Amino acid sequence: MVDIHSHVIPGIDDGATTLTDSVSMLQRMKAMGYQKVITTPHVMHDYYKNSREDILQGLELIRGAAATEKLDLEIEAAAEYYCDEYFLKLIREDQLLTFGNRYVLFEFSFYTRPQIAEQVIFEMQAKGYRPVLAHFERYPYFFKERKEWIDKFKEKGVLLQVNLLSLAGRYGSRIQKQAEWMVDERLIDFVGTDSHHAEHLDLISSHLDTAYFRKLRDLPLKNKGLVDVL
Repeated sequence: MVDIHSHVIPGIDDGATTLTDSVSMLQRMKAMGYQKVITTPHVMHDYYKNSREDILQGLELIRGAAATEKLDLEIEAAAEYYCDEYFLKLIREDQLLTFGNRYVLFEFSFYTRPQIAEQVIFEMQAKGYRPVLAHFERYPYFFKERKEWIDKFKEKGVLLQVNLLSLAGRYGSRIQKQAEWMVDERLIDFVGTDSHHAEHLDLISSHLDTAYFRKLRDLPLKNKGLVDVL
């Protein structure tokens, strides 16, 4: 009912390019049954230097477009923060965009675990933020000792998000198997589309009746508690 991870705001990261692209994505999300979309542009200091103001202005832009198209869809915005020194600076300045009950979506490098990961998690929690690690299944350096790492994160109060695109096979069979294992072990707190364009949503739509998508419906996902959280 609620998507917490997407890149719908046009022209500010590697997601939607034009407002037409944004509307196309929102229309597909509505058709898939979503009641609420929390879009999460990248904030990555070396590549996507998006400020709160940039993101909130973009939010108003896509809200206006959705209203013009008479899309009955609640739209909010947070961000997907890259774990780096700039993220640490934003935490200390209390400048993070959150969703729900002060949840913060953040991501690691796909190549190596950041040396400041533990510090970032600690400082987020010290400020009252609730860290949500994006697409755990996509970090290959966690594969070998995946359960041990998940236990460590859970002990630190980190919530885990899995991409629906992973379950649809978008990133290859190895990542798909990691996502399926997390479903089987009931280790997922949130799911998100991580959609960057309409074709991603079409792929997800084509898998909605597959076994692992059906299994997701039986998990106590925290997405369900966000429907009425403004």
